[in-house]
Amino acid sequence: MAAAWIEMLTGSLDDKRRWRAYKTRKARLPRGYRLAIDGIERYLMYAGGVVKGDVLMQMLEDLADLIEGAAVEETPIRQIVGDEPSIFVDEFVQNYADAQWIAQERARLNASIDRAEAGDE
Repeated sequence: MAAAWIEMLTGSLDDKRRWRAYKTRKARLPRGYRLAIDGIERYLMYAGGVVKGDVLMQMLEDLADLIEGAAVEETPIRQIVGDEPSIFVDEFVQNYADAQWIAQERARLNASIDRAEAGDE
């Protein structure tokens, strides 16, 4: 009961645990990979448009999996993100498009047009 009340005030405790675990994973990466994931994360926060905390955490965990794997294999970052990192990140985010705010707005627009076509008020 107390946990539910606390989560009403602070948000999901599970998401907070996942965030801390993600940050720990990120801190363990070699410097170059850590700098890359920092840049990708910053871009995601500004341009990703993800509005659901659990989906954002899944996206970051998947990103950590990818970068950790690259670090283990010693794959150069440019081999992963290509010449245009923003294109890589934009395509990465598309895997989580249902959680973006724009997806909600598209659904609202479609519903409005459907109502207008049907003559509803």
